[in-house]
Amino acid sequence: MRVFTDIDEWQVYRDTVQQRPLGFVPTMGALHQGHLALVDACRRQNATTVVSIFVNPAQFDDQGDLKAYPDHHEKDLKNLEDAAVDAVLLPSASQVYADNYRFRVSESEFSQQLCGAHRPGHFDGVLTVVMRLLNLVRPDNAYFGEKDYQQLQLIRDMAKAFFMPVNIVACETVREADGLAMSSRNQRLDKQQRETAAALYATLKQSRTARQARETLLEQGFQVDYVEDLADRRLAAARLGDTRLIDNVRI
Repeated sequence: MRVFTDIDEWQVYRDTVQQRPLGFVPTMGALHQGHLALVDACRRQNATTVVSIFVNPAQFDDQGDLKAYPDHHEKDLKNLEDAAVDAVLLPSASQVYADNYRFRVSESEFSQQLCGAHRPGHFDGVLTVVMRLLNLVRPDNAYFGEKDYQQLQLIRDMAKAFFMPVNIVACETVREADGLAMSSRNQRLDKQQRETAAALYATLKQSRTARQARETLLEQGFQVDYVEDLADRRLAAARLGDTRLIDNVRI
C-alpha cells in the first residue's frame, strides 16, 4: 500500500495508474466497520482502490467539534493495509486549501434544509472538498454511505451538474447490533448516552409519522434538530449531550 502525504507526489503516481476501473473512498479517518464496508465494496468492484483520509476543516461550523474529532491515523493505515487498499491520500489542509478556501462550491436549495439549516456553511465545505478530492483522484467510481443521506444526494447532484466523469455509488448504512448507525462520533458518547442512542433508529422505524418520532425522541432525552419525511426517507438529526447523531430509514 502506497501512502501519499504530498499532493504533487500523488499526482505523479496517479498518472501511472493503469489498472482500471479505479475506485475511491473519501474519509475523515477514525475508521470503523462502516468505512471498511465501503472499502470492501470498492475493492470488489474495481481493479484499483484509493482511500483518502482528510479531516476537512471547512465543513465544521463548530470549531470545538473539529478539535474533538478523533485522530487514529496509525490504526487507520493498518486497517487499510489489512483491507488490501492500493493507495492512501493523506494530505494537509494547507495543500487541499492552498487558495485559503477562496474558491468553493455552494448549492442554493437542498443544502439549506435539514442539516444545512442547523449547520451554516457545512455543505459548502463538504461539496468543495469532495470536488477537490475527486479532481485529484479522478476515479471511475466513488463510494459514500447512506447514513449521510443528504450529503450523498448533494454529491450526486453536484457530479451531475458539473458533468464530472464519476459514478457515485451509495452503500447501505452499517449498524451496531442494537441498530445504532456506525459513526466516528459514537466514541464520544458516555455509557448512558450510548444506551439511549440506539433508540434513534428504532424510533424512526416504528413511528407512524415524523411528528410522532420527534415527540418520542424528546421524551427519551434527545435534543432534536429535525425529523422530516422526504420522498421515501425519514431523516433525523438529534443530540445527546455534545454529540450530534444523524440517521435515516426508508418509509
